[in-house]
Amino acid sequence: MSNSRANYSSIPDDLERDLHQKVPVYKKKLNLIVGASIISITAAIVVASTIFLGKKIEPEPKRNVIMMISDGFGPASETFARQYYTWLGKHDVKTMLPLDTIHVGHSRTQSSSSLITDSAAGATAFSCAMKSYNGAIGVDPEEVPCGTVLESAKIHKDMLTALVVTSRITHATPAAFSAHVRWRDSENTIAEQQIGHNPLGRTVDLMFGGGMCEFKSNTTQGSCRADHRDLFIEAEEQFGWQVIHDEGSRKKFDSIDEDEVQLPLMALFANNHMNYELDRNPAEQPALHEMVSKALSILKKKSKKEDKGFFMMIEGSRIDMAAHNNDPAAHVHDILEYQRTVALVNQFVDENPNTVVISTSDHETGGFTAGRQVGTRYPEYLWYPEVVNRVQNSSESLAEAWSLAVSSQTASDHYLTQVLIKSGLGIHDVTEEEVEKVKAWKPSEISTIYDLTYMFAEMVSKRALIGWTTHGHTAVDVNLYAKGDGTETLRGSHENTDVGDFIIDYLGLDINDITKRLNNKDDGFKSSFGTLDHKLIPNAYHG
Repeated sequence: MSNSRANYSSIPDDLERDLHQKVPVYKKKLNLIVGASIISITAAIVVASTIFLGKKIEPEPKRNVIMMISDGFGPASETFARQYYTWLGKHDVKTMLPLDTIHVGHSRTQSSSSLITDSAAGATAFSCAMKSYNGAIGVDPEEVPCGTVLESAKIHKDMLTALVVTSRITHATPAAFSAHVRWRDSENTIAEQQIGHNPLGRTVDLMFGGGMCEFKSNTTQGSCRADHRDLFIEAEEQFGWQVIHDEGSRKKFDSIDEDEVQLPLMALFANNHMNYELDRNPAEQPALHEMVSKALSILKKKSKKEDKGFFMMIEGSRIDMAAHNNDPAAHVHDILEYQRTVALVNQFVDENPNTVVISTSDHETGGFTAGRQVGTRYPEYLWYPEVVNRVQNSSESLAEAWSLAVSSQTASDHYLTQVLIKSGLGIHDVTEEEVEKVKAWKPSEISTIYDLTYMFAEMVSKRALIGWTTHGHTAVDVNLYAKGDGTETLRGSHENTDVGDFIIDYLGLDINDITKRLNNKDDGFKSSFGTLDHKLIPNAYHG
């Protein structure tokens, strides 16, 4: 990269020689006049300095960056959420959601291996400012670990760092900022690196989200680990983490004293992903905006006390998963919760100088359309928000309930039609064909619970005239949002790597040095940072 900085060494080498040159007679009078003027100006400066003597000059506030990622959230989904919100509250048609007020451009999302990215490559583009292959977590296309903005913020700037998500904390997006593995499914290894088993040591100060199973010993019920290691104990004993997990985690979270709490702090509220906002039990799990509010309060107080800035990555993780299921109700409720979080963050930026927020998506999911043609007749120009509003549960939770009923041999027509479909989906005109299709479902290698989920979701989408083209991702450009001093450089059309470049420039980071440190360590890290080879499993699910 070329150095565009100006050369400030403009003082001539022969200055001392020039000072000793004889001054011509005709210049002596001019020099006296100039000299007198300089003395007068100097005196004025001295007087002015005396006036301000003793006054404390406030140092410039440390810089903060809040990176927000709305996983799987495309431009059509923003329209969908806005129209739904406006209809629901009978608001004026000119109503804007919090994201609308900070819309500055769009981001182009393809990865190094495909025109359609996955979340791992998408997040690595933000964290390492580099395109990589689908499935890559903090590694380049040659599978070499690349330094991330979070790591450089911690190592070079001594900043506080945080990850707040609604997925497993080891899932693709948070992992790409805090770990380095060849393949995204190596979540056991990701968890180890996140707590501190990393050539850089511990680089994360605060983690809120789901995914307890990746930290529990496989001797524990509900563990996802392949070994006996208890990472919660290792986190506490080896790296000083304060850990909140398992039963009662919500109450413990609420009781955190933001003035006295010690970092690093980890609070996990679900064994797997946290629940969709539509299904969330407030007594058991906080909402995204509640986790972010708590995190911001802790970071602000710690930053002020320690004279540090902070970097925080926030992800609305389950926006994407609802779109994978083609579930419009779960999708819109998680989008609106993300909007509540954006409103909170926007206010924080207004109230705290030298803070910026950038919000964008890693990709679009589902090929979502607000409008759909059902059948061969030319469609009407409308969609029905009231159909979406009647839904009480996500299609995923209803599929799990029916699957449990089937496996326990308690499934009945009444349970399916009256409890799951009528009460759960708010559908009163279910057809015999729809009922028989669900009843015909049996779990197998070719008929999974995902297929059952899609059946419930389609009942809603068809009636609401909501369209989908895929259960996967698309190549659609996604909106780019930003607020704070300096973010005007993000206006217009950008590659997703430009977001990482902006953070690097804004904070003065050096991710190249982090990359060297990751790869110069002779401790076996490079050979052990992920055992799954992405080339062997090209058809793996990309969330």
